[in-house]
Amino acid sequence: MTGLGVVGLGSDLVEIERFRLALTRSINLCERLFSEAEQNYANTHKDPTKSLAARFAAKEAVMKALGVGLGDFAFKDVEVVRTKNGAPSIALRGRAKTLANEKGVSSWHVSLTHTDTAALAVVLALRGAN
Repeated sequence: MTGLGVVGLGSDLVEIERFRLALTRSINLCERLFSEAEQNYANTHKDPTKSLAARFAAKEAVMKALGVGLGDFAFKDVEVVRTKNGAPSIALRGRAKTLANEKGVSSWHVSLTHTDTAALAVVLALRGAN
């Protein structure tokens, strides 16, 4: 796996109200899925659920971009961070980082968006593109 190229592309769409319901039904779900920084960022918004849903979609999109499924790494192994200019980016740890390294991923591109009803994430995993 040498040279510049796309390792994988992933996308995921989350229904806001369905995700809100999941968060209310499972007391510790937010803590299991999101880093403290992700939770803090979401809580700066009028409706934190929209931001959390977009971040959840990004975590699932990373799984798809790496060609793995649920259970191959913990959701908290993927963190949506913000660059200095405010753009979303991906930070990995644990098993997710190991899998990305094995596949030669050197950088990520991520796009997040949401409406009142849905949140979408698109993630591109690249190699040789630092």
